[in-house]
Amino acid sequence: MASIEKFEDLICWQKAKELTNEIYKAFKDCSDYGFRDQIQRAAVSVMSNIAEGFEGETTQKFPNYLCIAKGSAGEVRAQLYAAFDVGYLNIEIFKYLNYLAQECSRLIQGFSEKVKGGSRRGLQFKHIKKTDPNKEILKEYAPEVYKRFYGEEK
Repeated sequence: MASIEKFEDLICWQKAKELTNEIYKAFKDCSDYGFRDQIQRAAVSVMSNIAEGFEGETTQKFPNYLCIAKGSAGEVRAQLYAAFDVGYLNIEIFKYLNYLAQECSRLIQGFSEKVKGGSRRGLQFKHIKKTDPNKEILKEYAPEVYKRFYGEEK
């Protein structure tokens, strides 16, 4: 399996970047500046939290950042419903953006489960510790991050 050495290699981050770009395009002419700002910030939060968690200094924070990123994808979806309901989006654009947001959530969840060793328990309560057997998952999927956290070679 190919190793992941930077957050840009993560498929969930790439999809979050696509979502952000599409949200910016869809709402570039929206005159409801408060709404536009909120949905854009939520979309940026998805990709930013994935990146920040990956680049973080401790393994305890990484799963939590993934949880926040997934929550932000949910926030984008909720705001898309509001945008559709008030007429800011037509049905085709709504469906497309909603699909992208759902795909981000799915990919983040899948990656999160790999990082945590397959547990579906809430991310905010599960921390990877130096004695945690889940560190082998991090070693396999992100060796550079593993090395930084544990100071060992793969």
